[in-house]
Amino acid sequence: MQRILLAEDDAALGQGIRLALQGPAIEITVCRTLAQARAAAAENRHDLLILDVNLPDGSGLELLEEIRRTSDVPVILLTANDLETDVVTGLESGADDYITKPFSLAILRARVNAQLRRGAHGPRTPVELDGFRFDFERMDFRKAGQSVELSKTEQKLLRLLVENRGQTLSRATLIDRIWTDGAEYVDENALSVTVKRLRDKLEDTPSNPRYLKTVYGVGYTWAVK
Repeated sequence: MQRILLAEDDAALGQGIRLALQGPAIEITVCRTLAQARAAAAENRHDLLILDVNLPDGSGLELLEEIRRTSDVPVILLTANDLETDVVTGLESGADDYITKPFSLAILRARVNAQLRRGAHGPRTPVELDGFRFDFERMDFRKAGQSVELSKTEQKLLRLLVENRGQTLSRATLIDRIWTDGAEYVDENALSVTVKRLRDKLEDTPSNPRYLKTVYGVGYTWAVK
């Protein structure tokens, strides 16, 4: 699941953008103020931010500059300011794209998809949380500093859960994403076995997991710690 944070004070436009972008694999969080957007950005990891420059309580540029101190997440600016100096200011502040109003939702969707693809294939830093260090690019996984050997399937499962931590992923989604070639032929028990093996390697008490939790009747989640 990819998450997009949209900061837009125009309720009708925000709803239109949400409907244009939202899909089974994309979740949209819409904020009407800078304060709401700042809180949402701090609370959850997002794959893309779409920020209106002119918000009731400040500028999206302020949030962009704050985010760039710690993150290279793709950011698209939306604004009615179409002067060349405005565009230059936005890009030099760290924006990846700049779209002036009015705009076509189809063009916005194409630019959003381009940024999501770039983010999906760009370099990723290791994930460090609560004593774990997961470097998916180098395939180096550590618990309390000790190396943990994971199979390719276990790595895929862990990556999906960790990158969507705090969110429940259904069994069907996990099977489809892990066994991309021929998922229809995979026995659902294969997922249960992979979950058990991953718990055995990462959890202190696999029978009572703190992290890789079952959401009964739905799927699994990596609990946020």
